[in-house]
Amino acid sequence: MIKNLKIDEKLEKYIADHSYKLHPIQKEIINYNNKLGKIKKLQISMTQAYFFQLLIKMNNIKKILEIGTFTGFSALSMGLVIPKTGKITCLDLNKKTSDIAMNFFKKANMEKKIKIILGPAINNLKKLQKENKKFDMIFIDADKENYKKYFDKSLKLVKKNGYILIDNVLWKGDVSDPDKNDRLTTLMREFNSFIKRDDRIEKTILPLGDGLTICRKV
Repeated sequence: MIKNLKIDEKLEKYIADHSYKLHPIQKEIINYNNKLGKIKKLQISMTQAYFFQLLIKMNNIKKILEIGTFTGFSALSMGLVIPKTGKITCLDLNKKTSDIAMNFFKKANMEKKIKIILGPAINNLKKLQKENKKFDMIFIDADKENYKKYFDKSLKLVKKNGYILIDNVLWKGDVSDPDKNDRLTTLMREFNSFIKRDDRIEKTILPLGDGLTICRKV
């Protein structure tokens, strides 16, 4: 029988200590988020961030779109490893957290690589499509109610053989619990089934953080 590990904060720290080194500003964002209470869960895990960095390096990814930025940990993590000519476009609705994120980007000298576009993500995705923008990789980590719409728009914006990554797809493990039927758990189950049926992509779910789906456009 396969034995699965539960990745708690203690084990997450052990993995970090034995796998990679964090940039000083990454550490600063983590420390800042840890003081925010429950909302700190909006930050991706350190393991996810390192996986993103490896994926970017292995595939020479240069242009990235992020849907949902919070205080900037994921965008900064990706920005640290993209080439000098690389660009990250972030879509977010919250001006307060976006301003905080931009301050962190400036501290890390990343403000020329990372741009935040404020406003409803659906509207800005439509604008990017009209501008014929194309991305090597898209990361979706925003409101779960619009995941299907974000994914459909992302498929039109990502290049062939490009990647779409989606966070929170295991939803604290509740998606596999038949006794959990609250609105968001049901939404995530429906989204996962939607992705499973989509033959425009190759996909798998990785048990990183709160669950990460990685898709490659075929």
